[in-house]
Amino acid sequence: MDGFSQGHLIYLLNGLLWTVVLSACALLLGGIAGFVVMLARISRRRWLRRVSLGHVQIVQGTPLLIQMFLMYFGLGVAGVEVPALVAASLAMMVYSSAYLGEIWRGSVLSIEKTQFEAAETLALTRWQTLVDVILPQAARIATPPTVGFTVQLVKNTSLASVVGFLELTRSAQVINNSLFQPFLVFGIAAALYFAVCYPLSLWSRTLERKLNAGRRHA
Repeated sequence: MDGFSQGHLIYLLNGLLWTVVLSACALLLGGIAGFVVMLARISRRRWLRRVSLGHVQIVQGTPLLIQMFLMYFGLGVAGVEVPALVAASLAMMVYSSAYLGEIWRGSVLSIEKTQFEAAETLALTRWQTLVDVILPQAARIATPPTVGFTVQLVKNTSLASVVGFLELTRSAQVINNSLFQPFLVFGIAAALYFAVCYPLSLWSRTLERKLNAGRRHA
């Protein structure tokens, strides 16, 4: 630990705080956009389905790092100067929207068709059927994979370091540049990532077990 001080640890914890902030922004904004993507993917309008499918395929078919570059450097070249936090949040929002949209679409489509048919016999509109009947059931199914995706989202915030955003990985890089102790510095950073991600992973597996148990007893 020679050279590594309490000040360095506080610096890393500050980076961890910004990692959590970026993850929360990406999850909130990406969740809103993902819900729109999900609605478009199950829409009866063919053009909406095609546009949303194109969005999903492009986002899932390109690296998040490239999307980060486009948001930060691409917008800068176009004359739109954005802070690193905004650029990183926008890139991760777009990234999250595609994956969350697909997770939630799959959850909605996993609901038995008899639920839709029963809603039709009650003269419910398609929107009423979705909101009052389908989404409450789909939310229960979607929760475990959504929590699991959140773990990946937290780890992917490390890519924001390439645009100069001072999250945990970037903070570790700054400290290592002065101490030249990569194993120590990045080991502590990894432990901090683990402290955030492992409880979420446990929660995801617990929710999945509860869901499977509920299905077996249904």
